[in-house]
Amino acid sequence: MKTYDYLIVGAGLFGAVFAQEAKKAGKKCLVIDKRDHIAGNIYTREIEGIQVHEYGAHIFHTSNKEVWQYIGQFVEFNRYTNSPVANYKGEIYNMPFNMNTFNKLWGVVTPKEAQEKIAQQKQTYFVENPKNLEEQAINLVGPDVYTKLVKGYTEKQWGKRADQLPSFIIKRLPVRFTYDNNYFDDQYQGIPIGGYTRMVEKLLEGTEVRLNQNFLDKRQQYQELADIIVYTGMVDEYFNYCYGELEYRSLRFETEILEQENYQGNAVVNYTEYEVPYTRIIEHKHFEYGTQPSTVITREYPQAWKKGDEPYYPVNDQENAALFAKYQQLAEKEGNVIFGGRLGQYKYYDMDDTVEAALWCVQKAING
Repeated sequence: MKTYDYLIVGAGLFGAVFAQEAKKAGKKCLVIDKRDHIAGNIYTREIEGIQVHEYGAHIFHTSNKEVWQYIGQFVEFNRYTNSPVANYKGEIYNMPFNMNTFNKLWGVVTPKEAQEKIAQQKQTYFVENPKNLEEQAINLVGPDVYTKLVKGYTEKQWGKRADQLPSFIIKRLPVRFTYDNNYFDDQYQGIPIGGYTRMVEKLLEGTEVRLNQNFLDKRQQYQELADIIVYTGMVDEYFNYCYGELEYRSLRFETEILEQENYQGNAVVNYTEYEVPYTRIIEHKHFEYGTQPSTVITREYPQAWKKGDEPYYPVNDQENAALFAKYQQLAEKEGNVIFGGRLGQYKYYDMDDTVEAALWCVQKAING
């Protein structure tokens, strides 16, 4: 008999939710992670009394009431509303594109004036069959919004010029004709009071966790421990890249403590000109309305992924989708392995999607 019912590879949100529900069903779980901490990319660490989002800004938002109520069992959320701003050559614009943005760009005051201005620009520069992201974006919002708020940021994010990116990457751009700076349309939104690590600690309460453990280095040893493996790492790496590498984007973070109370006046400021190498600066204290005498900021630099780097999100274009389909066929043949999460399923998940997917997977695993 195996020692555990489930070996869960990855102590991030997917693995933690799976472990919580499996434990409640009476299953014995072991959770391992190659990092020296739990919570994966939503890990928060306290610096100067401030909960610092170590791997980039994370705002929990959802319209799924069941998911919101589920995660609310483990931690109390504050009322944080995501309202980022964009800095283009020192000009500040509200995101997503709304009446505040259009007033700053063109001096328009009413929704009708803004709609007419955008319609005029779209008509002037319309391309019948857009061949790349640049043409597609201009078709959607016109050249002014595109040039100042989309082009440079997108090129930094993807590591390619916009006219070299496929048009299908941007199917729509959110445009609002209201003076509403709330980035998300979701009904529920907030950040765990005391940070995400505390939330994951609660999810993993009562489950054995081992850190600094790389499953792939001791695969056979770990496989002998449990009946079923829940794998949240890179699916192509699990199969030793036998069909080639899937494409990911990585990130580099520069964090510093500043001896001042308030650096930028907002939790997130996007830098949309290409010449600024980072995509955004995060000032962490604003996520929890901090009043500490000092502040902590993080600059976020997108970069190409290579073996050995942390993969932060998949590149879900047509070429990678075709390659992933091959790995998916192999995954389906691994009878005692469940592949989950953003890397295991090679899919861009928000946190609420991750919780929902984990709940679905664990219920299927337990109930059949």
